[in-house]
Amino acid sequence: GLSIVEWQPISGVVPPLDSQAWQAEFDKYRQYPEYRKKNLGMDLAEFKRIYAFEYTHRLLGRLIGVAFALPFLYFLVRRRIRAALVPKLVVIFLLGAAQGGLGWFMVKSGLVDRPDVSQYRLAAHLGLAVAIYAYILWTAFGLLVPGEPRRQFGVTRTLAAVLAIGVFLQMLLGALVAGLDAGFVYNTWPLMEGRLVPRGIFPDHPLWRNAFEDIMTVQFDHRIGAYLVTVLVVALWVLVQARRRWGTAARRAANLLLAALVLQVSLGILTLLLVVPVSIAAAHQAGAMLLLSAGLWLAYRLRIAGS
Repeated sequence: GLSIVEWQPISGVVPPLDSQAWQAEFDKYRQYPEYRKKNLGMDLAEFKRIYAFEYTHRLLGRLIGVAFALPFLYFLVRRRIRAALVPKLVVIFLLGAAQGGLGWFMVKSGLVDRPDVSQYRLAAHLGLAVAIYAYILWTAFGLLVPGEPRRQFGVTRTLAAVLAIGVFLQMLLGALVAGLDAGFVYNTWPLMEGRLVPRGIFPDHPLWRNAFEDIMTVQFDHRIGAYLVTVLVVALWVLVQARRRWGTAARRAANLLLAALVLQVSLGILTLLLVVPVSIAAAHQAGAMLLLSAGLWLAYRLRIAGS
């Protein structure tokens, strides 16, 4: 993510096209901490490889904006969008634009004195991306399966909302783990250093900083978060299956949620035990999105089901 050291929203669409342009980009990169402290001696071919990842990521972000804005403007001018939907779509677009700026704010933190981005900014960047996705998905549910929300909230609907928030917070904990490279240590499960609660957690003062900056504590918190999410999913599944009032669609959504949980927990354990291979770690991130999607789908079905 630190291979492109400038933010050029317009001109940055065009990558280096000749050897001179590539060398200029490489020379810029060599002035910054990631090269000097982590990749010293990297050649131009290796630089092109990491550059391709970051360039593709930024280009995809731009394309998403265009793919959203152009149809939105077309249907808006043609008056094909319901008035109540317009503010939601405007909010989605503005949040997407903010995500680009937050991404650069994150990258800047790795161009000062450390060869990694700030875990705080990484969590914020991921958190906003997930929030945008969740808002889009919830809006889509309302269009695909319209229904009047029930005013009675109750235990089951409340638990579904708590689960969605819990999965979101667990994803932020995962971002802290990634930002601190905390997945590369304590690669055993279910124990850490032979204990359920390892010695040495919360070593510094003030205590709250350990939850964000101490590698052992951050990984331990992510594990505990996974256990809590598991308990919530199982409890919610039992509540939905136990009462016919929720209907077949809600019970199927609960089954999907449980399956997503099993997949995500399995991927998380594999990521840890195999010391964070990129392919499995990426699948673990995708699994988190699947789990969140299933949780939101169940919450929506419960919102319009029953009496």
